[in-house]
Amino acid sequence: MATLSLTKLEITPLDAPLGAVVTDLDGSQPIAPEVILQLKQALRDYHILIFKNQNLTDEKFLNFAFYFGSLFVPPDDIPVLASQPGSTPVIIPISNVDGGYTGTNELALHSDHKWTPYPSSGSLLYALEVPSVGGDTYWLNLNLAYEALDEVTKKRIANLQLITYNPFLNKPGEPRRKYRDDKTIPLISPVFPHPLVRIHPESGKKILNLDYATEVEVIGLDPQVGKELIEQLREHLNQPQFYYQHKWSVGDIVYWDNQSTLHYRQAFDPHERRVLKRISLAGSRPF
Repeated sequence: MATLSLTKLEITPLDAPLGAVVTDLDGSQPIAPEVILQLKQALRDYHILIFKNQNLTDEKFLNFAFYFGSLFVPPDDIPVLASQPGSTPVIIPISNVDGGYTGTNELALHSDHKWTPYPSSGSLLYALEVPSVGGDTYWLNLNLAYEALDEVTKKRIANLQLITYNPFLNKPGEPRRKYRDDKTIPLISPVFPHPLVRIHPESGKKILNLDYATEVEVIGLDPQVGKELIEQLREHLNQPQFYYQHKWSVGDIVYWDNQSTLHYRQAFDPHERRVLKRISLAGSRPF
């Protein structure tokens, strides 16, 4: 029977609005229950965990991820990154080479799968090759962003519901029928309203549940009023005091709480290779 890894695990908080570095843990080996619980609590506290110097096969990477939850599986009619008819890969290559996904351009602040009925709870991203410059990932603390709002805004948004439209079902700027429009015209896809202010299902923290650029609609507000509110909230989000910038090293695994963070990627030179692998974990209905 394999020996469980108790080790001299160290979890060191970053000098940043979120994040902690985990050292002296080998993700390829079995991990003791008390260590798993310690890591889960650290994720609740710090929102992202950075595991350094990992060397995992795909099977070992999956086994490591399963300590934290089951796989995110979208409904067949709700495409996400890398979806194929009837299936979504278990491990998604986030790569600009060899048939990978997301290319080399900047990716705006977002959380994954917000347009689905049960957005993923978190993701693990494992770096195999990184460019010499650029391609950094930023993570933004959505609990901190909520807490920094003024009390009038908090009260105004407390009970609002938000639709996030699926970005994989139309090209940018392509018209689509909105939630409130003529019901005789079919929606381009099902829509799933979620709270604009959600409660984290484990920590109980309040979260400003909003991406930076994805097409959205506030239910029950006049379209112009809703648009102005979203613009105000997004301007609030775009502040350095809420985010951490991660420069990747080969062997890094970053595990982030998709329920309480946004992430953004810098552009990088398309002539350089950037190869990472992502696993996403199942989540629950936001409340």
